[in-house]
Amino acid sequence: MTGVEDTFFEITPQVLLKAYACGIFPMSESADDPGMFWVEPELRGILPLDQFHIPRSLRKSMRKSGFEFRIDGDFEAVIDACAEATPDRPSTWINKRIRSLYIQLHEMGNAHSFETWFDGKLVGGLYGVRLGGAFFGESMFSRVTDASKAALVFLVQEMRKNKFILLDTQFTTEHLERFGVIEIPQETYQERLEEALQTTSYFSSYDGGATSDSILQSFNQIS
Repeated sequence: MTGVEDTFFEITPQVLLKAYACGIFPMSESADDPGMFWVEPELRGILPLDQFHIPRSLRKSMRKSGFEFRIDGDFEAVIDACAEATPDRPSTWINKRIRSLYIQLHEMGNAHSFETWFDGKLVGGLYGVRLGGAFFGESMFSRVTDASKAALVFLVQEMRKNKFILLDTQFTTEHLERFGVIEIPQETYQERLEEALQTTSYFSSYDGGATSDSILQSFNQIS
């Protein structure tokens, strides 16, 4: 991984999109640190959409959950939840500056949240950046069991439906590997990114309507 401090110029949403197009993304040392630095992993985590795997235990959990799914129902609430400290994650990298930039990207139509709701409450989700036919996942959170995992399933369904090419997870974790995430060298990643940027895909924002049953059924139809 490489990191370069941003002390030499102001980062705007437009600069941020150019950075993603070049294969780099920003982070901060902590939520309390006002600074940012650029990251370009030597090995990049991606989730091949045609190899996406839903663990059997998650399928069962989703069917019993009563979850409802939304796109951009409450983007700011999602990024704020991702920035919260939890017992399992006492420190996060999302500072006020990063929060502001991604909210601006959302207002421009380039950042989206995929949300899990239960009984009228936001219980999990993730957010990321859309550029061309690529989606760059940034962070996720969960307040009830499997809520963030279900949001990832929802994201992949929407990406496959809307002909996206690349789902960039940035890094790999044991949690993500269960879904089919792999690591590829930087050079290979750049080739896949360039291909994705030659296409244009969009998400259709909607407030409610998707359920666990409808999402799982769509995978059975596509597969």
